[in-house]
Amino acid sequence: MKYFIFCLFTLLSVFPVNAKQGSGHDSATLRILSYNIRNGRGMDGRVDYDRVAQVIMQAEPTVVALQEVDSMTARSGQTDVLRELAERVLMYRTYGPAIDFDGGKYGVGVLSKEKPLNSYTIKLPGREEQRVLLIVEFERYILGCTHLSLTEEDRMYSLDLIRREAMGTAKPFFIAGDLNARPDSPFIQQMSEDFGLLTNPEQPTFPSPDPQNCIDYIGFYKKSATTPTLLFNQVVDEPLASDHRPILAEVRLKAAKDAIFHTQPYLQNPVGNGITIMWQTTVPTYSWVEFGTDTLHLQKVHTLVDGQVICNGLHNKIRLNDLEAGRTYYYRVCSREITLYKAYKKEFGETAVSPFSSFTLPSQDSTDFTAIIFNDLHKQEETLNALCRQVKDIPYDFVVFNGDCIDDPKTEEEALFHLSMQCEAVGANKVPVFYLRGNHEIRDAYSIGLRSLFDYVGDKTYGAFSWGDTRFVMLDCGEDKPDSTWVYYGLNDFTQLRQDQVDFLQKEFSQPAFQNASRRVLLNHIPLYGNGDAYRPCTDLWGPLLKEIPFDVNISGHTHRFMYHPKGSEGNNFPVVIGGNQRLEGATVMVLRKYGDQLSLQVLDTTGQKLLDLIF
Repeated sequence: MKYFIFCLFTLLSVFPVNAKQGSGHDSATLRILSYNIRNGRGMDGRVDYDRVAQVIMQAEPTVVALQEVDSMTARSGQTDVLRELAERVLMYRTYGPAIDFDGGKYGVGVLSKEKPLNSYTIKLPGREEQRVLLIVEFERYILGCTHLSLTEEDRMYSLDLIRREAMGTAKPFFIAGDLNARPDSPFIQQMSEDFGLLTNPEQPTFPSPDPQNCIDYIGFYKKSATTPTLLFNQVVDEPLASDHRPILAEVRLKAAKDAIFHTQPYLQNPVGNGITIMWQTTVPTYSWVEFGTDTLHLQKVHTLVDGQVICNGLHNKIRLNDLEAGRTYYYRVCSREITLYKAYKKEFGETAVSPFSSFTLPSQDSTDFTAIIFNDLHKQEETLNALCRQVKDIPYDFVVFNGDCIDDPKTEEEALFHLSMQCEAVGANKVPVFYLRGNHEIRDAYSIGLRSLFDYVGDKTYGAFSWGDTRFVMLDCGEDKPDSTWVYYGLNDFTQLRQDQVDFLQKEFSQPAFQNASRRVLLNHIPLYGNGDAYRPCTDLWGPLLKEIPFDVNISGHTHRFMYHPKGSEGNNFPVVIGGNQRLEGATVMVLRKYGDQLSLQVLDTTGQKLLDLIF
């Protein structure tokens, strides 16, 4: 006697597969396994749930459709077979009993990495015994699992019932299982009118020691709103654990247009008559920027490296060059999902298009600007919002996050959440943002990966840029403890990074852009002056150079306490202003303005109180 499970599946759980499944497959794919397990009894006559579980785990499925599954029958020793397997493979279980049998139940089941939203069963005809269709709904797809009759007429009637269920849902509908029908049968021919096969019917699945016939299938309802792209299929080479061989299909579902963007675009690196536009997507895409001096006449720009368009990833970084300083440009970003990228075949999904945004680069002879400077936010959204309220009525040209704003990033998802939150809060789609690295951005598992989220000036974590006739110098102080400190495990060498910046400073100070600037601003996270008896390698190394350089102001953070050190008070050759911390009662935002020849700096707290109001 054979029993047939028909599994309906779709794509993509919303959590990352790598992080939560331990699988090497990305979160945009769905791996569907269908397996008639003959209640765990192998071809050697031995019931071995560990063996079946091992087959499942080696396939690394997202969801599994199982057929011939006992629940509390006498022949299984009152064992809940689906539960036994679920506990071994660490998946959720959903059971669909077809008949009462031997003191228990007999039917089909579904194992899934994602917790189901809903499930129900529909009775199907079977002259030899009652059959059942198990429907399991997930956030982005539905799984139908069934074991069809040995009789063609019953299977045909079952097809109408299965089709009715598929038609009644807006979600992608997958079907998988032992259908008890050969590829040339009228049933499969009729089924193929509405369901596309994801497995190869020319590869036999039964009997497992020497398969001669294909009677196990995985398919999808072709009239769903989105259709999957087949990435891979296989009849698993397993001749012993059951009388059927397992079948596996890996698919990718096309994302909805409004689900493609993961972040809004944000502006980076506004130097050299160019600017970089960055954004992230939830799925691999081909992305480009459309821009112009109005919204009707647009140029299209994508990123080319060695003759190839950079695509099929989640990070998008596109540089606009040869811009005219002082002109306002309008732009929008576009991302078209790539569902299949092979040597001779590409498949695409929807294209997401952002609303238009605009930006203006300063002309070289401009004198005026306003910059907003944050430090030590430590990912505190409430504090950022409170500070943004204090500057909401101030038009500003760019924003500086001066370290420890995305601190101790554990994962890319966490870093992106806070980057996106901060960029949206300051309108980074319209004004460029500069992220300086603090010592806390150097810590935790994703710290090295942070660089992929930024386009640093000069491709380094330190550098210099001009805004009009004002020169900004940005330094990276590294960690606040020696490289030999045990918590770094020998993985840091900031001694060399600091030494590299000696060479950078020497070259920078001789540049015409620095020498001819009307004003000069030094930005760094760890204070060079006014930091007490703390570890001071930067001061010792860079101090002799800085004593000779006429900066108008040095802006720092790190100490979590607002301080102002006038020129000469701490051995400093220029005024030093240190920002506050991440707490509502201690946070600060700085407003740096230049109007004509006058440079000013205001420091505000979360209530709008002016803690400092300087004119240089």
